[in-house]
Amino acid sequence: MEFKVYNSMTHQKETFVPLMDEWKKDFVGIYTCWPTVYRNPHIWNMRAYVFADTLWCTIRNILWYPTKHVMNLTDVGHLTDDGDEWEDKMEKWAKRENKTVRELADMYIAKFYEYMDALHIHKPDIMCRATEHIQDQIDMIKILQEKSYTYEIPDDWIYMDTSKVADYGELANLEKQNLKAGARIQNDNKRNITDFALWKFSPKWEKRQMERDSPRWIWFPGRHIECSAMSSKYLWHQFDIHTWWVDHIPIHHTNEIAQSECTFGEKPRVKYRMHNQFLNLWWKKLSKSTWWLITVDWLQKEWFSALDLRLLYMTAHYRSFLDFNMDLLKQAQTQRKNLNKKLNNLEYVELFWDYNKVKDQLKTDEWKEFLDKCVWAICDDLNTPKLLAEINTWVRTPTPEIVWVIHRLDQVFLKLDLFEKVEEETVEIPAEIRELAQQRLQAKTEKNYALADELRNKITEMWFTIKDIPWGYEIV
Repeated sequence: MEFKVYNSMTHQKETFVPLMDEWKKDFVGIYTCWPTVYRNPHIWNMRAYVFADTLWCTIRNILWYPTKHVMNLTDVGHLTDDGDEWEDKMEKWAKRENKTVRELADMYIAKFYEYMDALHIHKPDIMCRATEHIQDQIDMIKILQEKSYTYEIPDDWIYMDTSKVADYGELANLEKQNLKAGARIQNDNKRNITDFALWKFSPKWEKRQMERDSPRWIWFPGRHIECSAMSSKYLWHQFDIHTWWVDHIPIHHTNEIAQSECTFGEKPRVKYRMHNQFLNLWWKKLSKSTWWLITVDWLQKEWFSALDLRLLYMTAHYRSFLDFNMDLLKQAQTQRKNLNKKLNNLEYVELFWDYNKVKDQLKTDEWKEFLDKCVWAICDDLNTPKLLAEINTWVRTPTPEIVWVIHRLDQVFLKLDLFEKVEEETVEIPAEIRELAQQRLQAKTEKNYALADELRNKITEMWFTIKDIPWGYEIV
C-alpha cells in the first residue's frame, strides 16, 4: 500500500518513495528537531514527538523499511528572539536555578527521556548533544566562508548572505508573505533583512558559560547551524524526512535549507519536510518561556495517564490545530478506559505481523476489509482520527481476528496499552458525593434540570461520575 505524506516543500500530498528505493541509501533517514533543555518539556512540545513517533512506527513497523532516526538536544547557549529580550535561554535559566548550564542540561535531558518513556515514544537511534558537535558546526561554517556565502560584522556576528541563495525562502513562500523588518531580528549592519547568524562573537565585557575559543575571538554558535551540522554527520548530505513544528518553516528550516544546500551542494537537502500544527491552550500557543506550564508530571498528579494524552493527540490530525482543555483530556481518558475494558474481555488469535502475510491468514473478506481500512488510514498521511474511528466502529462486533489486528496495531503504532490488565479498585463513595447525588435526584424529580446539571458538574469535578439508571443512579 502506498504511503501518502504531506510535503511542506511542495505543499501537497505525495507518495513516499524513500531514497533507498532510488539506490542512494540503505535506510530511511529521519531527523527531528530539538528540545532546548532549559526547562521541562510541556504538552505542546510533546505533541511533536508523538507525531514523529507515529511517523517512525509507520515506516518501520507498517512499511517495514530499515530506519535511522536522529534527534538533536540543544544544550548549548545561543541568542534567540523568542521573548527573552536577547537573553540566552540556557544561561538565563541556569542562573535562576543556581546551576551550571551543563547541570541544567543534564537535568532536563533526563526529564525529557522520562516523558518520552511515559508517552511510549521510541528513542531515536541517535540523540546528539549540540555541545558535543561544535567542531562539526565550525567545519561547516568554514566551508560556507570558503564559498563566499558569508560576511562579518566586526565584534558582532558571522552572517549568511541570503542574497547569494537563488531560491532562499522557497519552503516558506517568503515573497508571497511580503516579509517585513519586524519579522526578523533587526540589525542595522546586516546586508539583508533575511540574513542570519552562523556564529556570534562574545562581548568583551561579558563572561558566558557557553562560549568557545577560536583563533580570532571568543564565540558561540547561532541558532540554526547545529541542525545542519548534526543531521549531515549522521544522515549524510541528503536524507528522507525532516520533522518539527510549523512555526519553524519561515525562519529556522528556511535557514537550515539555505546553509546546508550551499555547503554540500545537494538539492533537495531533504526529500520530504513534514510539519505538525500547534497544540493551543486557551487558543494561544504555549511557550516554555512562560512561567506556568502543563507538563506530563502535572497531568499525572491530576490522575491522568500520559497515554490519555497520547490518545488525545491522536484524536486530531497532526496537521490540524488541537485546542487543549481538561474536558477533552477526560474524554480521551474515558475512551481509552472503555476500549481497555472491552478488549480485555475478548480473545484473539496469534498471527504473523506482516501486512501481506496477515492478509493471507485472515479467513474472511470482512476482516481483511477491517485491516485494509486501518492501514489505509495510517498510510493516508497518518490519519489517526480515521484510524480511531475505524477501531471504535469495528470493535462493536469483534471476532478473534479483529481483536488480534487491534492488539497488533496497539503494539506497533497506537501504543496505548489497550490490552494491559487493569485491576478495578473498590473506592468508598464519600458522604459529600452521595449527598450531591441525592440533591441531583431531587432536582430532577422537581424538573429543575439546570440545578441537576450543576450538581452533576460538581460531582465530575471531584473525579466521580454519576450515571442515570432506570431505578435511580449509579456513582462510579
